[in-house]
Amino acid sequence: MASSILTKSICDAMRRIAPPVLAGSWDNIGLILESPVKNASAAANRVLLTIDITPAVCDEAIASGASMIVSYHPPIFRGLKSLTLGNPLQGTLLRCAAAGISVYSPHSALDGVFGGINEWLTTCIGGDVEQQIALKWKTESWSLGGDGRRVTFDPPISMEVLVGRIKKNLSLSQVQVGYSPVKPDRLVSSVAICAGSGGSVFSEMDKPADVWFTGELSHHEILAAVAAGTHVILCKLSLFWSRLYIYDFKLSGNAFAGGHTNTERGYLPTLATKLKAELAAAAESDLGNVDIVISQSDAHPLEFA
Repeated sequence: MASSILTKSICDAMRRIAPPVLAGSWDNIGLILESPVKNASAAANRVLLTIDITPAVCDEAIASGASMIVSYHPPIFRGLKSLTLGNPLQGTLLRCAAAGISVYSPHSALDGVFGGINEWLTTCIGGDVEQQIALKWKTESWSLGGDGRRVTFDPPISMEVLVGRIKKNLSLSQVQVGYSPVKPDRLVSSVAICAGSGGSVFSEMDKPADVWFTGELSHHEILAAVAAGTHVILCKLSLFWSRLYIYDFKLSGNAFAGGHTNTERGYLPTLATKLKAELAAAAESDLGNVDIVISQSDAHPLEFA
């Protein structure tokens, strides 16, 4: 059975926007779910952009008649031995398949590509951008992008100014800040940036930075950073984005602090623009007009109580 024209076109466009070669070896990107069902909705050429596929996002996609979801985070990371309705998140995928909705996930490839999420985060703080902060650039992909970004300031700016820019440009009411006692003047000449959880990228930097700016870090990563003379900025919950969703998940060994998706969600309008441009440039005669919309149900899973 051949892929639908829409599914093939979106997959091709997303591979141009976020080349798979840039994805981490640990990641699971690409076409995650391909529905064999033909969507008969009048809005069948609708594509929904989201950070995560939650039950609420699934409901929204089905109600809107979408045929495709581009979910930044892949709904499947590791091999599954079964897909059942008893697991709520697996159930969302089964419901998508039954409704004729396919799913593509770009994740870390979209982080690292030039013009991707990490580069977008540099615009939130200003300064001069250095593309490479880590040693993990692949020889076959160096011209496309790489892990993380490093921003420098000359003259230095204060932590207060840096924090203010991040809160303003990410629409956050608060962020979490770890001040290093090793640098009591709190002046910043360099910032290492990584969307999501940046600990593994920061650990392989080829030169240090005054600040690590990311979504979340483990408790021990934070302790090690501030002890070594690095301030830490993690994106706490925004009152604007804050809603409560219940997830079926298991905790891993480390508890994480911060607001992982608050470094990612604001990029979705940029992704929508890029995807529209790619589809227009491809000009598939049989595709027709594609309606690309950003999910209104997608939100950070935690709130303050």
